[in-house]
Amino acid sequence: MEPQWDDMKVFLAVARESSLSGAGRILKMDPATVGRRVARFEQALKTSLFVKSPQGYALSAAGDRLLGHAEAAELAMRAGEEALSGPSDTLSGQIRIGAPDGCANYILPQVCAEISRTNPDLDIQIVALPRVINLSRREADMAVTVSAPTAGKLLVQKICDYHLHLAASRYYLKDAPPIDKLEQLKDHKVIGYIPDMIFDRELDYLNDLGVERVHLASNSVSVQIKMLAEGTAIGVVHDFALPSHRPLRKILKEEFHLARGFYLVRHQGDQRSERLNRFADALSKGIREEVERLEGLT
Repeated sequence: MEPQWDDMKVFLAVARESSLSGAGRILKMDPATVGRRVARFEQALKTSLFVKSPQGYALSAAGDRLLGHAEAAELAMRAGEEALSGPSDTLSGQIRIGAPDGCANYILPQVCAEISRTNPDLDIQIVALPRVINLSRREADMAVTVSAPTAGKLLVQKICDYHLHLAASRYYLKDAPPIDKLEQLKDHKVIGYIPDMIFDRELDYLNDLGVERVHLASNSVSVQIKMLAEGTAIGVVHDFALPSHRPLRKILKEEFHLARGFYLVRHQGDQRSERLNRFADALSKGIREEVERLEGLT
């Protein structure tokens, strides 16, 4: 029996999802069919590719050796499909972007809408998650992150810096105790991330202020900002989000401000894809311009 390419795709899905059910969702197959395809592939290769346990499917030593070759074959197939489709002035197909929810809520909608207008055959998906997107499991084709990853075979490009300040609703500031210096923060309620759910050190803004208690917390930036708009507390806000929430006002602008960066992260092998390269260039340019535009309005 000769190994089949279609079974290689099943192998990749199980390796990335660590389960038959997870792979089935990706491949739109039932788990039993996925299991049969894995067994057929293992039989054709005359080796076991997975170690099965109550925790799921882990790669065996042979499966681990095969993984890199399988991913290279996948990339070669994609490149071949692009080559056969011929050159085009516009992009097509589907591209999925992962991003932290601040960027996903306030930057990417405008940027992706503009890219879509000039590429009508392109389908763009935005995955907004309050955690790091796992590119190795192909949760997305590329990701915007707030720190540069150092592990894995990844292509990392800095897009731009963005800025944050303390802010509160004008309704809150009207009746709250004075706040003319950082030491007075202790007299105010604070909104921020749930401390044990901060997934990136760059998001631990309140630690820089020495804040020990977070009165109202969420793992979502948009939820935090909506709580601020309710006029109940003070928090750290992205400058690019302020134009969408007019009641919010920067406070202690000279005493406290932060700069952070956005990075575009891709699979290293994807740089051979002209289609993904063009999209990455358009996305990075759009994010830079939109951050500059929105920050200029505050």
